[in-house]
Amino acid sequence: MWLERLARLCDRLWAPVLAFIEAVGEHVLLLGHTLLWLVRPPYRLGVLLEAMVFVGFESLFIVGLISLFVGAVFALQLISALRTFQAESFVGATVALALTRELAPVFTSIVIAARAGAGMATELGSMRITEQIDALATMAVNPIQYLVVPRVVAGVIMVPLLSMLFVASGMLGAYVVAVGIQNVDRGVFIENTRWFLDINDILQGLCKATVFGLTLTLISCYQGYHARGGAKGVGVATTRAVVGSFVTILVLDYFLTDLWLTFFPKTRGPR
Repeated sequence: MWLERLARLCDRLWAPVLAFIEAVGEHVLLLGHTLLWLVRPPYRLGVLLEAMVFVGFESLFIVGLISLFVGAVFALQLISALRTFQAESFVGATVALALTRELAPVFTSIVIAARAGAGMATELGSMRITEQIDALATMAVNPIQYLVVPRVVAGVIMVPLLSMLFVASGMLGAYVVAVGIQNVDRGVFIENTRWFLDINDILQGLCKATVFGLTLTLISCYQGYHARGGAKGVGVATTRAVVGSFVTILVLDYFLTDLWLTFFPKTRGPR
C-alpha cells in the first residue's frame, strides 16, 4: 500500500517537470517548422508587411511614451543618489548604459508581448476555434507558413528597431530631467555619455531584443495555434502567451547577459 502511495506521490511531483519538458520540445518543433517554411516559396510579402505594421508601427506610440518616462524617472533617481557622492555628472552615461544593455530590450519586449503578443494569441486562437486554420490546410495552404512565419519574422525585425527607439526616447527623457530640471551641465551630460557608451553595449541590447522578439512571437503563436475549448480556451491561451513571454524574457535576459559578458567582456575603461 505504501509503495503505491509513494509511486502516486512521485508521479504528481514528476508530472510538472514532464509537462515543462514537453512544452519546451513543442516550442522547439514549432521553431524548426517555422525556419523550414521561412525559406520555401511562396513568399507572401504582403502578409509580412501587415505583421510588421501590427508589431512595429502600431506599437510606436506606447513604446515611445513608456521609454520617455522610464528615462526621466531613472535619471531623477540617479541624480538623487549620485549627488550624495557629487557624481551627478555621470547620470547621462549611467542611463545610456542601462538603457542600451537592459532596460530598452527588456521593456520593449514586455510591451510588445502585452500588446502584439496577446493580439497574436487571440487571433490565432479564434481562428483555431472557428476551424479557419483547418480550412487553410484544406485549401493546400500551410498554416505555419501563412500564419506563424510572418509574425515571427516581424518580431525579429521590429523588436530591435523599437528597442533603439526606446533608447533614443529614454535618453531624451533623461536629458530633459537632468539638464532642464536638475541643472546638470549639458556638455558634461553629453560628453560622458559619448565617452562611456560604445558599440559593445549597443550590440548587446540589439542581440537581446532580437532573441526576445523571436521568443515572444513564437510563444504567442504557439499558444494561439494550439488553443482549445471555445471562447474560454482563447482567453486561457492569451493569458498563457503573455505570462509565458514575460517569464521567458526575464529568464533569458539573465543567461544572455552572462553569455555576453563571458564572450565579449568590456575589459577596457572609457574611450
